[in-house]
Amino acid sequence: MKGSIRPITERIPEHLASYIVEQDPSMYTAIDHASWRFIMRISRAFFVQHAHRKYLDGLKETGISSDRIPLISEMDECLKRFGWRAVAVSGFIPPSAFMEFQSLGVLPIACDMRKLENLAYTPAPDIVHEAAGHAPILSDPEYATYLRHYGEVSRKAIYSSQDLAVYQAIRNLSEVKENPQSTGQEIEAAQSRLNAALAEQTYASEATLLARMNWWTVEYGLIGPLESPKIYGAGLLSSVGESYNFLSPSVAKIPLTVGCVNVPYDITRPQPQLFVTPNFSTLSRILDEFSETMGFRIGGMESLRKAIKSNTVTTTELDTGLQVGGKLIETISDSLGNAAYLRYDGPCQLAYKGAEIEDQGTRAHSHGFGTPIGQIVWNGSLRSPASLSDADLSGITEVQFESNVRVQGKIIGNVRRDGRVVIIRWEGCTVKLNDRVLFQPDWGVFDMACGSTVDSVFGGPPDMGRYLITTEESPRRKGFQKTNLTDDNLGLNKLYEIVRKVRDRGQREDSVTQLSGVFKELEVSHPQDWLLRLELLELEQLWKLAAHWRAPLLARLAEIARSNPEVEKMIRRGMELIA
Repeated sequence: MKGSIRPITERIPEHLASYIVEQDPSMYTAIDHASWRFIMRISRAFFVQHAHRKYLDGLKETGISSDRIPLISEMDECLKRFGWRAVAVSGFIPPSAFMEFQSLGVLPIACDMRKLENLAYTPAPDIVHEAAGHAPILSDPEYATYLRHYGEVSRKAIYSSQDLAVYQAIRNLSEVKENPQSTGQEIEAAQSRLNAALAEQTYASEATLLARMNWWTVEYGLIGPLESPKIYGAGLLSSVGESYNFLSPSVAKIPLTVGCVNVPYDITRPQPQLFVTPNFSTLSRILDEFSETMGFRIGGMESLRKAIKSNTVTTTELDTGLQVGGKLIETISDSLGNAAYLRYDGPCQLAYKGAEIEDQGTRAHSHGFGTPIGQIVWNGSLRSPASLSDADLSGITEVQFESNVRVQGKIIGNVRRDGRVVIIRWEGCTVKLNDRVLFQPDWGVFDMACGSTVDSVFGGPPDMGRYLITTEESPRRKGFQKTNLTDDNLGLNKLYEIVRKVRDRGQREDSVTQLSGVFKELEVSHPQDWLLRLELLELEQLWKLAAHWRAPLLARLAEIARSNPEVEKMIRRGMELIA
């Protein structure tokens, strides 16, 4: 029977709901469940000493068991007690979407399960990482507050076209690596694509800097005294390989400061250093410190320059509350260096408090947008155009800004919000700055944005839902849960199913016979599988079977371990549980 997703439409806007998928438990194989069980068992044994104190309690409190891959609908019910919710998604979703979910107090959980070959670590989001990594620490109120606040701040970050190229390359590499059908050549090509995208990055955008903070806190963070910290980062909590490596003296432990945003990371290699926070409240303090440097906080020309450099859609918010969303390509400044005219290319959107203004979306401004900003000269003094009354606007044919931008034409209407003019509409309009023509009559109606200063600049359009409906800036493909079952592992999976059924029903007279049959088939058809051999040894030890295949199993595991250093670590840790 399929698991269901509890409706939480009161929190999730339509453009985010398109990423939600239905978790189908029947898609998980017996190998998947065995992989989950192995990860959770060795993790529990390790993290009882080395994870933050909330981790083990958090597993119970968020509905995560060691024995089976959890149902996200059950986790959703548990998370409600902490003011959070959970939804199922498939694989990578855009970082902006992930952070918007997070800002709403919703944890998106990738319902796919990593392949057995990638048991120790996978760069692709999967249910081990999202459920067993992220969810448990949410039971700590201070950490949950930080995570939500990080989502709110990160949503405002200005990202670059270079960031998008890297994201697409990382997503491609992760999906190729987790695809059971992928060839070595395809994996190599995907890695080359990522290397090329990284090489073309010429600067670190706000989004990149915040991603680094996220990596060194939410994903790979340590907490407590510098000499004996504990793990709280989801990347470490879900990586049975790298979590163990953090104990090594070769991994530097550095006190967490806002300077962590200047330290890049490589998702394909173990991290050479980790950052330690004394407590979770410090995370929020450092986040606030960084956010004070961001465009959505500082506004002005500095933020506009960030928007132009990004070559992506951003939102400029004026002091009137009017928001202009689009790709900013030029800012003309006045003699004092203040913004006097803004020029956008491509689809643009005018909004107020995050809601698109009627007839001011991307269909009305499909090819760009431009507007003067600042104060106008009015009867010998300076005045904000937003303060003009209908009587003031009646009969006006020309407006001159302090910057010397002139607007000439016929006013045909205006848009008001909260008692102020935010848009003045002109026809037959010419806009000039000295001899430069910025708008001419045959271009159509001129919608002049009213505002004296730029208060904020942030990433993305102001009304994401409406923007996506009318543009193709962000493909909205419906995801689906993937399965790891293939023609190649079908027979092996049946053996895993037998062992699971034997264990679930408990020891019986025919247990040794059935397990002996599994052992024989492993020897003949699957000489390199190590996990099921560990399960056979576990049952042999638990039930004191004194089976004849104990010695051959140990010999085969030793042989497999010698041929693969990463698998050797897994086998060794598995044997520690059995001993």
